[in-house]
Amino acid sequence: MTDKPPPSPRKVAIAACVGATIEWYDFFLYGTAAGLVFNKLFFTGLSGSAATFASFATFAVGFLARPVGGLVFGHFGDRIGRKQMLLLTLVIMGVGTTLIGLLPTYDRIGVWAPILLVVLRILQGIGVGGEYGGAVLLAVEYAPPGRRGFFGSFAHIGVPGGLFLASAAFSLASLLPDDAFLAWGWRVCFLVSAGLLAIGAYIRLSVMETPAFAKVRERKEVSSVPLFDLLKEHPRSLLLGMGTRYIEGFTFNLFSVYLLSYVANDLKLPRSYALNGIVVGALIGVALIPIAGALSDRVGRKPVYRAGTWAALLFAFPAAALVQHGTSVTVFIALAIGIGVLDGVIYGPLAAFWAELFSTRVRYTALGALYQLSGIVASGLTPLIAAWLVSLGGGDLWWLATYNVLIAIISLLSARALPETLGRSLDSDKHVLDGAVR
Repeated sequence: MTDKPPPSPRKVAIAACVGATIEWYDFFLYGTAAGLVFNKLFFTGLSGSAATFASFATFAVGFLARPVGGLVFGHFGDRIGRKQMLLLTLVIMGVGTTLIGLLPTYDRIGVWAPILLVVLRILQGIGVGGEYGGAVLLAVEYAPPGRRGFFGSFAHIGVPGGLFLASAAFSLASLLPDDAFLAWGWRVCFLVSAGLLAIGAYIRLSVMETPAFAKVRERKEVSSVPLFDLLKEHPRSLLLGMGTRYIEGFTFNLFSVYLLSYVANDLKLPRSYALNGIVVGALIGVALIPIAGALSDRVGRKPVYRAGTWAALLFAFPAAALVQHGTSVTVFIALAIGIGVLDGVIYGPLAAFWAELFSTRVRYTALGALYQLSGIVASGLTPLIAAWLVSLGGGDLWWLATYNVLIAIISLLSARALPETLGRSLDSDKHVLDGAVR
């Protein structure tokens, strides 16, 4: 009897992409609903601006929960294996999202509505927090050494892919009359998650454990406490990696979450202006992320990343001007470029870049900590910080654009201090520690 042959890197990359897309669809549904629905249905006891702020605060709660998921599932992903954790996170996310679609509103159960909404948002955060590192490692650790940028990027396609599905779902639901949309249309978008969960679980069950982790287990090199070993061996890479995450998280959530609300609530424009730009931008990102990842296999991770970050810096003030101009065309252009082009180029090489910074025995924990801890400020607090800066500017976006520039500078300096990882071995007995090679 022969062993089952391992799946091809392409099949594994597609499995990582599909699973990640489903989980990010669930997570981004909440961001879209936070800007368009929850302030009206779950915080009706507050004024318009206060309700929007409270809605974004619950959005941020998911990001506060993500490090918990990243560290817990990272620990067991480095101790037990990648595959089991990916299945568990998919179930947690799907259940949490489906229950949000069934949640009674404030008018029916009072204060329990926002409380339960926060609890389910925490469940979402824990699920996606554990998902990220496993999806990336599934693709990167199966990839041929010279194709990690390309195949690793498939896990990152899940982000714009999930955003596209979430925005498209809300765009279709928005075609309903407002009363129907608020009564049941938005709920359908969340209830679809139950079917997607079954599809994702079926696909991930067909994938075996990654070769890199299998080697660690065979050599009995599994870390007893991965977080402790990570902080001991890679503190500098972890901190600087968080710095490189800053501009990516900010850019994505600025254009996909905050500006959606700004266009609809502050500028009083049709929500379709922003949703159309987000949908097209997400599609551009789906196409551009693997191109940027493949380019990083040729020229290096850092040059591609820096090109995207410089573009984000230079586009900060033009983006503000385009959105404030307030036409369907200018809003569409700003959001499509921000989500599709800027984030696509920045995000493309990062799966391989971050994975190659850390050794196999702590890599799941490392990616979870890097992505989720930095995501609290870089992603989760972006809408709140943006809302505060816009109120400080009397409704204009110029202070927010200045903040954008400062974030880009921080990320550029962080990337400058990190080594180029193209060509680095993932083999656990040849991993590179901060300041030394072992």
